[in-house]
Amino acid sequence: MKKLGAIILAAGYSSRMDGFKPLMQLGEHSLVGHCIRLFKTKGIDRVVVVVGHRQQEVAVEVTRQGAEPLFNPDFDKGMFSSVCTAVAKMTEMDGFFLLPVDIPLVRPVTIDLLVSGFDGKSVIYPCRDGRRGHPPLIPGHLVKEIIAYTGEAGLRSLLQRFPGKDVFIWDDGAFMDADTAKDFARLAARLPQLEKGSRREAEALAAMYMPQRGIAHGRAVAKVADTLARALVEHGHTLDLDIVYNGGLLHDVAKGQPEHEARGAEMMRMFGLDQLAEVVGSHRDALPVVPEKLGEKEVVCLADKLVRGNQLVSVAERFGEKLILYKDDPEACKAIRSRMNTAVALQQAVEQVASTTIEHLLLAEEEG
Repeated sequence: MKKLGAIILAAGYSSRMDGFKPLMQLGEHSLVGHCIRLFKTKGIDRVVVVVGHRQQEVAVEVTRQGAEPLFNPDFDKGMFSSVCTAVAKMTEMDGFFLLPVDIPLVRPVTIDLLVSGFDGKSVIYPCRDGRRGHPPLIPGHLVKEIIAYTGEAGLRSLLQRFPGKDVFIWDDGAFMDADTAKDFARLAARLPQLEKGSRREAEALAAMYMPQRGIAHGRAVAKVADTLARALVEHGHTLDLDIVYNGGLLHDVAKGQPEHEARGAEMMRMFGLDQLAEVVGSHRDALPVVPEKLGEKEVVCLADKLVRGNQLVSVAERFGEKLILYKDDPEACKAIRSRMNTAVALQQAVEQVASTTIEHLLLAEEEG
C-alpha cells in the first residue's frame, strides 16, 4: 500500500480576486475546505496546507477541516517558495499530490484514477484532450530535487525533466481555477451540476468506458431524448435537460456486463453522478407510466426504444424484430411484449402531453 500525501498551496495574496481565496465560501465550504475534503475523502495519509497571507485565519480553518497548516515565511517570494516549504514534509511519502487552493472542485474519482496509474517513478498528470490539469501526483524521490532547485522557471519546468505519465480523466474540475471573480462565478455555477455532470464530462466518460458503437448509439438516444424533453418542457413539465442528455448518452455504459442497467447505475454513483443513476438504471423499463409525472428516466427509456444502433425506428419496428428473433422462446417473447407495452404507453403519454406525434417531433428536429 503506497503512502501518499497532499500539499495544498494557500499562501498567496489573492491579488486578482475580489476576496481572499482560501476563505471564500463556495456552497457549504470554503475553497480550502473543499480542497482538504477532496483528499480526506480518499484517505490520503497526510494533508498539508501552506499558509502565508492572513496565516492565522487560514490556519484556524485548515485545522477545523482536519489538515495540517504550515507557515511559509517567504510566501511573498512566490508559489515555488511554498512548494519547497511543504515538500520537506513529504520525505516519508511514496508520492504526494500538489493542488493550488483555487482549484477546489476536482472530483474524488480523479484522485482514484491518478492513484491507480501511480508507479512510484513517474509524475502522474491528469489529462484530457491533450491538456494537463490538476493535481499532479509526484513521486517522493523527487523531494530532494525540488528542494535543491533554484525555482527560476517554476516547478513545472523542473518536473518536465523527469518521466511523466498522462492519465486520461473526464473531470472538468481538474481544469477550473478561480483567479478572478468571473472564474469564481463559473465554479459556483458548477457546484449544483456535480451530481449530473456537464455534457463535456459525459462525452469524456463515454470515451473512457464505451466502445465507439455504443457511443454512437448513446449520442443518438441522447439527441432523441433531448428533443422529447424539450417538447415536454414547452408544455409545462419540469425536466433537467442535462440529466436527460447525459443519462441518454451513458445509459449503456455497462453494456455487456450482467444486469448492465443496475451495474451502470452503480457506476454513476461511484463516479459521484448520483442524479444520473436512476436514469441509467431504468432505461430498459420505466414504470409506472403516468403522463403528468413523466420525468427524465421515462424520456430516456422511450428514446432508447426509438433508436436502433444510431438510426431512428418505430416502437413497432424495434420490438417486432425481437419477437421474430425469439419466436421459438415463449418466455423471451413474453418479456419482449411487456417492454413493448411499456414503450407504447410511454409514447402515448408523451404524445398526450405534447399534443402531437413522436414522428412529428423527431421530424421537426431533423428539419430544424
